[in-house]
Amino acid sequence: MSATDPPSSKPPCDRADALAVLARLRQFGHEAYFAGGCVRDMLLKLEPKDWDIATDAPPDRVREIFSNTQAVGAAFGVILVRHAKSVVEVATFRADGVYEDGRRPSSVRFTSASEDAQRRDFTINGLFYDPLENRVIDFVNGRADLDAKILRAVGDPSQRFAEDHLRLLRAVRFAARFDLKIEPQTAAAIRQSADRLKGISPERIGEELRLMLTPPTRTAAWKLLWDLDLAPILFRFMPTIPAGIDMNQSIFMHLSPENTIPFGLALAAASLCVDRNAHPQTPLIELLDNRRIAKSVHAMRQALRISNTESDEMLETLDNLRPLLQADPPGIATRKRFLAERAAELSQILMQAMARVGIEKDRIEKILAGLSALSGEEIAPQPLLTGDDLVAAGFPPGPKFKQTLDAVYDAQLEGRVTSKEAALELARNL
Repeated sequence: MSATDPPSSKPPCDRADALAVLARLRQFGHEAYFAGGCVRDMLLKLEPKDWDIATDAPPDRVREIFSNTQAVGAAFGVILVRHAKSVVEVATFRADGVYEDGRRPSSVRFTSASEDAQRRDFTINGLFYDPLENRVIDFVNGRADLDAKILRAVGDPSQRFAEDHLRLLRAVRFAARFDLKIEPQTAAAIRQSADRLKGISPERIGEELRLMLTPPTRTAAWKLLWDLDLAPILFRFMPTIPAGIDMNQSIFMHLSPENTIPFGLALAAASLCVDRNAHPQTPLIELLDNRRIAKSVHAMRQALRISNTESDEMLETLDNLRPLLQADPPGIATRKRFLAERAAELSQILMQAMARVGIEKDRIEKILAGLSALSGEEIAPQPLLTGDDLVAAGFPPGPKFKQTLDAVYDAQLEGRVTSKEAALELARNL
């Protein structure tokens, strides 16, 4: 695929297999190079995930040369070649026609390597490498930009972003991931084009946010989203979103200050719901209101097409906080019930971040210390008493069943009852 396409789901490609495919193209008299991201990563001394090939061989010719192929984008010159255990992406040098939908060109024509480089998004992605002669082929000064740690659009940056709106987010992802400074004209064009984000499908935005907001470079990406005026457009679906942001008050920035704790989009999204930049005066317990949380999760699902698993995780991460942050300090039973929840670890990370920005700092730190004090204890033992036990003891089924069982289980968690007989006696008293 081109440098503007979303991340591919094709199997990983081994360099030796890709080299064999490239060498065969050369044997048949064609120009062929490694291209794009693999060249960039190689020069940065990173391990490329894929070894994509660019060639002057048209798609039909590629399919003649190789017996096991798949035409995933033949109209755009892209053929997948299966060799050994790898799937190698082979793309014909091309020039793009007019982009009419802010995503893909309406037509392409096959051309030379130099012209192919001119249609790519950023100079660092416009490099070719000849492994047979061990030389980098650079028509766009991408290597100099890479050495200078600069992210620069190829040609006119405004035109590049008008062609494919997703490049606005890819610029942030690349700059954060590789610790690059965005060249001033490119940065200005991003700000001027920010409104184009509205034309990108929720699925593509969600995928880009997963890629930029979950790795160790996520805080750099978060800063860039705000600095480049992209965040207010991205998160416009939230009930309240500030026009600007104080990074010192950004809960996202404090989820894991050293970026040592991995997490997914669900926690990043949950942090938005309680961010003090958006809700400076709202009491925390109001932010955790059931209806408010449900509305935020629903908005996130619609706007970013997050998965059911992600939305459930986001909901649980926020819901878990409510019992801990009620008016009274949480008892042992409440804390144990919290620690038994699936998203308890994420909820604790979120609370730590809230304390770091000063949200009920003393109270949250005491709660976290109380949770830590339970380390090594049995958190979720099997209940001593069940509904069947109550029925067998002659209790009529009804709405009080759950209340009684919950109260008895709390007593068990707190060590006040330690046998089925004692649990049944407490149930009778209740």
